[in-house]
Amino acid sequence: MKIYASEIRVGMLVEYKDDLWQVLKTQHVKPGKGGAFAQVEMKSVNKNTKLNERFRSSESVEKASLDETKFNYLYEDEIDYYFMDPKSYEQINIKKDIIGEKGKMLSENLEVSISFYNEKPLIVELPNHVTCTIETTDAALKGQTVSSSYKPATLDSGINIQVPPFIDSGDKVIVDTRTMEYVKKI
Repeated sequence: MKIYASEIRVGMLVEYKDDLWQVLKTQHVKPGKGGAFAQVEMKSVNKNTKLNERFRSSESVEKASLDETKFNYLYEDEIDYYFMDPKSYEQINIKKDIIGEKGKMLSENLEVSISFYNEKPLIVELPNHVTCTIETTDAALKGQTVSSSYKPATLDSGINIQVPPFIDSGDKVIVDTRTMEYVKKI
């Protein structure tokens, strides 16, 4: 699908120079002299290289069309995470480096959304909020400032986050998977 350069947004996937690129930053510039343009920073999905490109507003680029499917998380091994399509019971495996740090947030039967490009999995999106258990955290200090003073905590998955002083070890909390931040206590 062709889109104009002015419609390029962060996170979008575009086909450019025979490769697939994810848009990291975009800035629309209207100089006093000359035509408007979009300055776009992109990262290659396949080669892991970056590219800064300038597109005139009248230019068009090809937006990549992705197929999105719901899967349930099953288990992991040393190299891959394994998922199952709940409708067809078909299983797929995805390399750990594609998912990255968010893979630690996966729990059994967690429903995720996987985006495919030419039948190759590219993006794994977790639900916005997941429930985790606090494994360890420091004790709250008496007389600590009343303002938002957060303390470090380690989740049962091994991820370190900041939590409010009233959270103790063993508490269940909701964590935002997009920002890896504490949302609320259950």
